[in-house]
Amino acid sequence: MTTVSWVEVNEDGGFGVENLPYGVFSRPGELPRVGVAIGDHVLDLAEMSAAGLVEDRRYSASGSLNAFMVAGRAAWEANRARLVEVLTDESYRGRVEPHLIPVSDVELLRPFEVADFVDFFSSEHHAVNAGRIFQPQREPLAPNWKRLPVAYHGRSGTVYPSGTPIIRPSGQRRAPGEREPSFGPSLRLDFEAEVGFVAGVPSAAGQRVTTGAFREHVFGFVLVNDWSARDLQAWESQPLGPFLGKSFATSVSPWVVPVAALEPARVSPPVQDPVPLPYLRCEEPWGIDLHLEVLINGQVAARPPFAEMYWTPPQQLAHATVNGAPLRTGDLFASGTVSGPDRDQRGCLLELSWNGQEPLELDDGTKRTFLEDGDTVTIRAKAPGSSGSRVTLGEVTGTVHPALP
Repeated sequence: MTTVSWVEVNEDGGFGVENLPYGVFSRPGELPRVGVAIGDHVLDLAEMSAAGLVEDRRYSASGSLNAFMVAGRAAWEANRARLVEVLTDESYRGRVEPHLIPVSDVELLRPFEVADFVDFFSSEHHAVNAGRIFQPQREPLAPNWKRLPVAYHGRSGTVYPSGTPIIRPSGQRRAPGEREPSFGPSLRLDFEAEVGFVAGVPSAAGQRVTTGAFREHVFGFVLVNDWSARDLQAWESQPLGPFLGKSFATSVSPWVVPVAALEPARVSPPVQDPVPLPYLRCEEPWGIDLHLEVLINGQVAARPPFAEMYWTPPQQLAHATVNGAPLRTGDLFASGTVSGPDRDQRGCLLELSWNGQEPLELDDGTKRTFLEDGDTVTIRAKAPGSSGSRVTLGEVTGTVHPALP
């Protein structure tokens, strides 16, 4: 049976006691603090702690989740169990209810301080499509792609909370057929629908984090939009990887969904052939049955399936640390564009419009090859929870603003 909370919760909303994601919020005239989403409310954990209803105020009277994330799995599990208790036992209602705030009355902030940001390239469907678009005369996958989780190291300082305006970036781009580049605003601005996970417990320099140690280090999952300037990216990524085409903005959702909340959504990932090297092998299935939805100006543009991802989160973490690079609290690892085999499952406009050659038509008849000024992109996702419930990652959104003069 689904655990029932005395808080009114929409069963299809995904914010029941099976989820209990953490975030940071503020109200006018008050300092930011940590809260948990339940139904259409935020449970103020700073006030709950002050009232003696949950453990240790130092975790929650803060503008980020980092202090709680570094506390480790035992603290995460104890706090989660306590929240379930006070939100399902009617005897706590009178003491807890004063600390419930309508989410419409708060501002949701970036939930954690980002230490490092790494973006993977883990969807075979996306990688094959990109290869066919940019190098049609070659095999779409590079020889290393099925041997290791390919990634690039991004810029943590431009990881922004959901709702932050996205200023169209400028840079060098070379138009097809032109010999010399020009400078100006990107003409091929794109979104990338992704899922990320954030590290809580660090590792020592020189120490590998194995696939089996994923739960000991990772606090939870977020939605990510890794905005991309495709024209800047194409010109600069010769021979090295993305730089200005990616570093201007990455958006993250306000709620961090605990690993425990997504345990019921774990499924077998795609078969990996060839068999990965030993350090990348998982004893458990770590595909996650997350259903993403991308909207442009409120209209559905794509529904990418995260269960189709070739490389899984534990494999990504193991690869990122196998050389001894230390893990830090707040390290954010994004999946790369999530795409499926069908056209309406492609997680970016590069694929949806086939690099502008096949415009995407939305339900209202408008068409897009790439994003226009004023466009609002929203990415949301849900997964199956325990006992037939639903768990949501919420949503991440951003509106494109004109380039700076």
